[in-house]
Amino acid sequence: MSTSGSSRAIVGVPREASGEARVALVPTVVPQLMRSGLQVLVERGAGTLAGFPDHTYEAHGARLGRRDEVLESDIVVRVEGWGIDDVPVATSHPDQVVVGMVDPLESAGAIRTAADRKLTAISLNLVPRITRAQPMDALSSQATAAGYRAVVMAADHLPKMFPMLTTAAGTIPPAQVLVIGAGVAGLQAIATARRLGAVVQAYDVRPAAQEEIESLGARSILLPLAPGDAQDPSGYAKELGDAFYRRQQELLAHVVEGIDVVVAAAAIPGAHAPRLITANAVAGMHTGSVIVDCAARHGGNCELTRRDELVVTDNGVTIMGPTNLPSTLPHDASLMYAKNVAALLALITSDGSIRLDMGDEILRSMVVTRGGAIVHPRVARALEGVRDV
Repeated sequence: MSTSGSSRAIVGVPREASGEARVALVPTVVPQLMRSGLQVLVERGAGTLAGFPDHTYEAHGARLGRRDEVLESDIVVRVEGWGIDDVPVATSHPDQVVVGMVDPLESAGAIRTAADRKLTAISLNLVPRITRAQPMDALSSQATAAGYRAVVMAADHLPKMFPMLTTAAGTIPPAQVLVIGAGVAGLQAIATARRLGAVVQAYDVRPAAQEEIESLGARSILLPLAPGDAQDPSGYAKELGDAFYRRQQELLAHVVEGIDVVVAAAAIPGAHAPRLITANAVAGMHTGSVIVDCAARHGGNCELTRRDELVVTDNGVTIMGPTNLPSTLPHDASLMYAKNVAALLALITSDGSIRLDMGDEILRSMVVTRGGAIVHPRVARALEGVRDV
């Protein structure tokens, strides 16, 4: 095993936890990493579920190894989380770098473990929204897969077809689709539903999102509300207050009455998802309607959503609460994620060695723990008084 101060640092790619089909690196990015002086060590079977068998990694220059060997690598890259809670203390070593998609507000235990072990822990959930960081934006790449998959799931459960069809038996009207939240997932859902032939409407509390919605051929819904400053400096939606949300719920209840499919993808970074669709609103929808709640992982946009469950209401509305949609498209989701990881590795290594420039704006935003401390100020403040989760 290399050390962070020597050449030819080793990048380890372990198998993900049960239930996760993606893999952090795909074979085609291995030559790029090797040209930059890095070695790549892949746990046997790591890419199998995503459609990348072991021999394809070897063909591109990676080595295959046992799990314990991989977990001792200088840099360990994962998809979901850092995986260190289940790793023996002897396996990790000080100054080891661990990379993964980690929501700091959901992972207090993992963060404290990383700090205790003096690991440099980097979260791809914290990529800043600046142009130079776009190649590392894993949230956006995985949201692309989620938005697409949400519409496909809805189409599979909707008891009617999406496009308008003119047949000898008469004209079949198109499905009516509503997308709530015009972030990356929502915009991809709009585009996918339009490709399938549905009539699409979309709503986002941010006025700036209206142009993006309409550019994809959907109709932007304008509610008689005064959201004020509805987005933070990074362009994400922010919390707006109980009175605003109550009025928003009332107005959206009228909108969803005639809708066949609702794709709910409204999210607020660092907070629970806004509750936008009430039980009363669902009761007003017609039999056979489908809601896919992409925000289920963070509490859901719909009051009746249950994490990773399919619920059918008394009036025949199907509500799905998937929490890991990208994993249902593991091949392409892994291809995109691997490019995000490769871009990050190019930033934190030079000539095959780990070189962290903490003066870099991107790294300051993404490094959560280093040298035995939680070095990300916002994360440290958020975890004060929070029990391990």
